[in-house]
Amino acid sequence: MVTTLTAPRTAIAPAADRDTGIDLARAICVVIVVLLHAVMVGVTVTPAGPVFANAAEDTAWFAPLTWVAQIMPLFFVIGGYAGALAYRRMRRTGGTAGAFVAARVHRLLVPALLTFAVVAVALAALLAAGVDGELVRIAGFRYAQPLWFLAVFLLCQALLPALLAAHERAPLRTIVLLVAAAGAVDAMRAVTGIDAIGMLNLACVWLALQQLGFVMADGTIDALRRRTRVVIGVAAVAVLASSMIGGVFSADLYENLNPPTTALLLVGLAQTTLLSLLRAPLAAASRRPPVAAFTGFVTARTMTIYLWHMPVLLTMAGASALFALTTGLELPEPSSPTWWLTRLPWFVVALSLTAVVAWALAGLERRRMPRPTASVARISHAVLLGLAAIVLLLAAGTSVLTAIAAIALGLSALARIRGGAQGSALAAG
Repeated sequence: MVTTLTAPRTAIAPAADRDTGIDLARAICVVIVVLLHAVMVGVTVTPAGPVFANAAEDTAWFAPLTWVAQIMPLFFVIGGYAGALAYRRMRRTGGTAGAFVAARVHRLLVPALLTFAVVAVALAALLAAGVDGELVRIAGFRYAQPLWFLAVFLLCQALLPALLAAHERAPLRTIVLLVAAAGAVDAMRAVTGIDAIGMLNLACVWLALQQLGFVMADGTIDALRRRTRVVIGVAAVAVLASSMIGGVFSADLYENLNPPTTALLLVGLAQTTLLSLLRAPLAAASRRPPVAAFTGFVTARTMTIYLWHMPVLLTMAGASALFALTTGLELPEPSSPTWWLTRLPWFVVALSLTAVVAWALAGLERRRMPRPTASVARISHAVLLGLAAIVLLLAAGTSVLTAIAAIALGLSALARIRGGAQGSALAAG
């Protein structure tokens, strides 16, 4: 899974080590993710007790919203862009592919394991307090749903050195092969009717979008004429809309997420061209002190925000249900006018509480790791163990037992990346 790489024979002019405009775009994406999940939290109280449901399910307003709020393709493009810059920076100073991957394993798993532990304690406390077991199970399921991103991002980062090397040797061939693989998976899924085949695109689609980030890091996209970028973006949207009208893909871009479809490649292409067109105004905005403060806060805490926003939302949902039960007040029905009126304060509280948690816990995300092992095999094992920990929670649901097992797997992964005095030095990235 990890390959020791050397610099390519033909050097590619790297982009600046830090692009605050790109950081601002990523910070905006993070906020959109939190707000999207916040609007999906539905809580009502019936005579039988609290009911927690997806407020966006079977609604007319959600599909149009996803055309604005489905920013995961852009997130992976930016991840590829930032990852390419970070790895090339390491490579210039003598860093290795193994050291890069070990650093990514450490940075992703350390904050994740704390989240797993807190969630396990919270679920155990709910059961001990006599909360209905089904409600606890639903809470664990809702918590685990966004963790797919952690697993896929870990996989993408683990493969980044090898795929960046392939990109530097043959950029067009590499991205075309990944796109073709994603299309083939969609075709097989459509022909066979077996949805499980689509899970292969958890690799193909997101790796292709990461590869698009490499292209952006090279400056290739920004070098295109403005009119060309506009045409590419509009064409991607037109093809996407046509495929939806023709019934190839759902108009709900969230449905195209699980499993991912090639529709997300079109979304990512359109979003990337738009990002390229907005580079100058984003860079200018990012230099303003209030915007810079916002960007800096989120950039230093991106993974912490992602890991903790769902526990915050679930806590808010539980508190709302408890308030309704103790006061006798009726909670508004999801999608009702009253419910929409309460969304603004709901969003403000969700963002505020998530920010407070991220402020308190962000040190874990930036915690300096010990020297990594120089063993490619050990680092590869660590990646597999980390993936197994996350997939366990996704597949089996988050419970006290599965969370404990995931923590054990994660700790084993962290132990595998530790080296002795001969380990390679890490560069921050």
